Amino acid sequence: MSLNKPAAGTVEQSWSVPPRWYLWDGGFLLLGQSVGVVPPHAHHAIQIVITVEGDVSIRGKRGDWEAAQAVIVRPDVEHSFDGGGAVGAMFFVDPESLEGAWLLMSLRRDITVVPPARVASCVTELKRFLDDPFASMEVGALVKYCVHSLCTGVAPGRRLDSRITRVLEAIRRSDEVRMSVDDAAALAFLSPSRFAHLFKQQMGLPFRRYLLWRKLARAMLVIGRQETISTAAHEADFADAAHLTRTFYQMFGIPPSLLMRGEFIEIASPFAAPDSAPMTRQ
Repeated sequence: MSLNKPAAGTVEQSWSVPPRWYLWDGGFLLLGQSVGVVPPHAHHAIQIVITVEGDVSIRGKRGDWEAAQAVIVRPDVEHSFDGGGAVGAMFFVDPESLEGAWLLMSLRRDITVVPPARVASCVTELKRFLDDPFASMEVGALVKYCVHSLCTGVAPGRRLDSRITRVLEAIRRSDEVRMSVDDAAALAFLSPSRFAHLFKQQMGLPFRRYLLWRKLARAMLVIGRQETISTAAHEADFADAAHLTRTFYQMFGIPPSLLMRGEFIEIASPFAAPDSAPMTRQ
């Protein structure tokens, strides 16, 4: 359904009640009631929004607003978002995880509006978790359950080239989110130009852009530990707080200070590494 909405960027995204953030290295689950319009932005994660009360609205770089109970946005796709006061969940899924690759295989459009019947079981589980987290499935299992319910067919096997996987694992294991193209290429036993080409081919974005995404994910974890934006900028290897704020806004459409208005829980990643054994969906 097409809607007439105020121009994106006229209203800052906010929450009428403090949200709950469940963070892991590479993604997060956000639960709460969303109010306001997020201006055009693009990020490397797959974005899933499922409401349990009300609808959200979304539009791509071109086109009209669409209202829906559930939407999925492919990585690096520019979009605007209007929470419309809806209560629900927003998932950011690492596209190089096995589940992320499986979900991407199921999508045919940059922005997918999901029929309510397809997310009915997710809505039931999300409501149960919102009402009483201790009486529902564990949060990591809930994240995986909702993502799996949106996947179709058989999960992919080993998707990434082993040389790229080696570099990704080194980045994840490092305490610092800092690696030059030359160092990454050496780790992959490739020339810098060949590595840069292979990385973009496998990941869908340049190496430096990916590293910037990982730095933002690390900064979110630091902010979630009740640290300052300046501390997050330092620990995630940004030049300063202003650099982090500017980059964060470009990727998420909101300032990082908005993250400090809620409850944060850091959890282990719910998703399998890209070289894990394949899965099947019943």
